[in-house]
Amino acid sequence: MKHLQGKPPTSDSTKDPTFEPRDTNIPFSRRKVFENLADLPLTIPEQTFAGCMLKESIRREEAEYHRTHQRSRVPEGMNYLTLLWYIVFYQPVITEVHLRRKTIEFLFIRFSAWEYAGSDKLWAGLVTTLCDHIRHHFGPLPLSFYHVVGSRPQFASGFTQDEWRLKRKTCCAAGGLIVILLAGAGLATTALLVPGIRDGTVLKYLGSAFAAISGSGFVIALSPVIKHLIISQKKKIESMTSDEKFASHLGFMSAVKSEIEVLTSFIYYMEIFERRRLRIVFEITCLDMCYPERVVGVLNAINTLLSDRNAPFIFILVVDPCVITSCLEQASTMKGMADNGYLYLNRTVTLPFSIPEIGIKSKMRCLHEAFQTREDLMYGIITRNMELGVTKSKGKSEGLVNIEAVPQEDQPQIDAMAVQYIHEAFHCLHNEQDCLYHYVPDSIIQMRRIVNTIPITIRLMTQQHLLRHSLCPRSVASWVVLANQWPCRLSWILQRMEDKLQCQPPKGYEKELMWDVFVETCPELFSKHKELENIMALDGDPELFEKFLSGDFPFTVQEGKKFLKYTVNLDHSIRYKMGQLQALATLENYRKGGTDSEKRV
Repeated sequence: MKHLQGKPPTSDSTKDPTFEPRDTNIPFSRRKVFENLADLPLTIPEQTFAGCMLKESIRREEAEYHRTHQRSRVPEGMNYLTLLWYIVFYQPVITEVHLRRKTIEFLFIRFSAWEYAGSDKLWAGLVTTLCDHIRHHFGPLPLSFYHVVGSRPQFASGFTQDEWRLKRKTCCAAGGLIVILLAGAGLATTALLVPGIRDGTVLKYLGSAFAAISGSGFVIALSPVIKHLIISQKKKIESMTSDEKFASHLGFMSAVKSEIEVLTSFIYYMEIFERRRLRIVFEITCLDMCYPERVVGVLNAINTLLSDRNAPFIFILVVDPCVITSCLEQASTMKGMADNGYLYLNRTVTLPFSIPEIGIKSKMRCLHEAFQTREDLMYGIITRNMELGVTKSKGKSEGLVNIEAVPQEDQPQIDAMAVQYIHEAFHCLHNEQDCLYHYVPDSIIQMRRIVNTIPITIRLMTQQHLLRHSLCPRSVASWVVLANQWPCRLSWILQRMEDKLQCQPPKGYEKELMWDVFVETCPELFSKHKELENIMALDGDPELFEKFLSGDFPFTVQEGKKFLKYTVNLDHSIRYKMGQLQALATLENYRKGGTDSEKRV
């Protein structure tokens, strides 16, 4: 499931003396972005969230150019020097022209929470990642200049169309500094070069001292810029988090918040300079793999970044809501705030988006891509062996059927047959004429698990010549899907089969269907549902399980017994636990039977 999180537009239109642009005055709001994205189909790979946003950005850029005949300004080349000049001597002004601009640029930042999962300050990793990407995108020099002499944008006082206002104080200070530098340089030159004055020690020393003071003043003026060039915001925040005394201080979050405000203000500045809106899109993944306290820290960091109601941030949380809600409810710091994790998410997430059921063509494409990945891992290693095996078989004028009659083959020939069987199994898995693909889950991870398991299972069975005589590759593929999708129910059937076969089974028991075994023992499984609650949560749709095992793939007890030896994607500890529960139930029956016999005596 994907969650999009952004700050909703505000209805307040009162002007502030500082830069607080109102989304109600901006034609292209974040809400509009989400509405456009919601209408786009997500079953085509090119139309991912990032692809849709970039496509929309290009379309708006062209439309704006046709309307105003003015392109966006990228800070490269001469524009880079222009940007530095503007940062020093000009203050941006929010005008009607800027508010009517529809062009927008999205800056995508991918943040994997798993990379910072071992840190106590996972949220700090989120903030430092933001600072590092912004610094890398715009360059360290403009950001350093803005830290020292930059000004926040101001709203226009009237109907002016001028987006830049000269900073008079800065100009006066710069002019005075230049005059002092020139005067000092002039005195030093006069004292050193003019023959009549050169011999006078007082004026010479005075000019040299004046020039030195002027030069040192210039260096002092540039020292903050040099400092920010050397010490980035990322390093500054990391140093603050590493200091335990400072981290426990009340002003810690305030210091972090001030750094974020400077960064946000710089983004606003660049919006006016580039003549387009800027949105920082965070793609946060693997958050549901972290500890509860870490998850809470990241959510708090997101809320901190979005505390400004006009913050230019969009957060895409790729999470499993069940896991996140459980983390929120278990976190000690959220007691009283997130006792119900779902309610907390409803208050936090402004646009929940659940990916719909994947289409047939998309599933086939994903399976094919998974096959290609698997081929890169496996087929490249054994292709030469396969070719060698085929060459040998042709030289002997024997096909695979004749080779099967030989009790001991060379390993290259076995590998060649394994490759052939793997191809057949993969073909059955993504063949639209077959029903097997209906049981393949929509999850890409689960698809890869199935695709990675099939070759291993087939290779193990090929070594024992099982696929030649009794089982086909399609059966192997369907068995792997069965073990992947319903591990609890399959383990129960296999355990009950094992118990039955260890005793004196009735005649023809091995020819019975595994589905009949499940139906017969289903009441016993239900009686243990409390002990097996967590394991049963692994199973997929029970109706599909019935259709799979009773209709489309009716495995028998004998087939299940053969497959069990080569099943690698089924946790055998599940069967072990079920066997223990069954043994306890047997002891309970013996106890009750013994008590009843004593009563009869």
